[in-house]
Amino acid sequence: MSGRALSFGVMAEAYERFRPGYPVELFDMVMAYARQPVRTALEIGAGTGKATRLLAQRGVTVTATEPDAAMLAELRKHVPPGVRTVRAAFEDLRPGERYGLVYAAAALHWTKPQDRWSRMAALLEPGGVFASFAGPIQLVDPAVEETVRAAPAPFLESDDIPSPDGTPPGHDMQWPGTELQRSEWFTGVRQSVIERRFTMSARDYVGHLSTISAYLVLPPPEQEQVFRRIMRVLPETVEISADVIVHLARRRYEQ
Repeated sequence: MSGRALSFGVMAEAYERFRPGYPVELFDMVMAYARQPVRTALEIGAGTGKATRLLAQRGVTVTATEPDAAMLAELRKHVPPGVRTVRAAFEDLRPGERYGLVYAAAALHWTKPQDRWSRMAALLEPGGVFASFAGPIQLVDPAVEETVRAAPAPFLESDDIPSPDGTPPGHDMQWPGTELQRSEWFTGVRQSVIERRFTMSARDYVGHLSTISAYLVLPPPEQEQVFRRIMRVLPETVEISADVIVHLARRRYEQ
């Protein structure tokens, strides 16, 4: 795994504080797609458990996996007692128990592409559902967005994570839907968007940036300079978009 993938633990508490959770609408969307009750689920890269809580609080038995010990420790503070936690990267998981749902919340891009979908299928019951949901938090005002992007330029070219398979941003189907459509293991690929808008203080917005891997891997003196430069150009409050892009697919029965 890259250094960025394992950079979050030092900011586990900030991650819990500043990263938004997931709406009930997401749970309803996944359950409607499943067309039958989902009783067991496995989460890949559970972080501090924001998505884990969404499912576990609604009766799903969740196994939450996370490779970073500090993130997993923070998760355990917030999830219901019935959640099983496992310190493991996706590639460390071995076929055995199968689940009705396997999902990743803003974490799938950290998994290795080799054998990704055959590994995923091996964790699912035939007909089971795979779900991925993620989406960047962006400033709504384009002038503020441009100013904030320019502020860290001496230290950081971009904080974006490019599409793992090179799909351009304007394409009708985004990654991982593009890979799922090509996979022999999955069918019924669907892409949906849950639109969300928030107002956030400038300090909280910088708090959110402090949990993004591109900033986390900078040397501490450069981090401090970047965040000071961004604070100087931000208004007191900012409006942000935090759309959740949802990809759903079904494991083929015949495989």
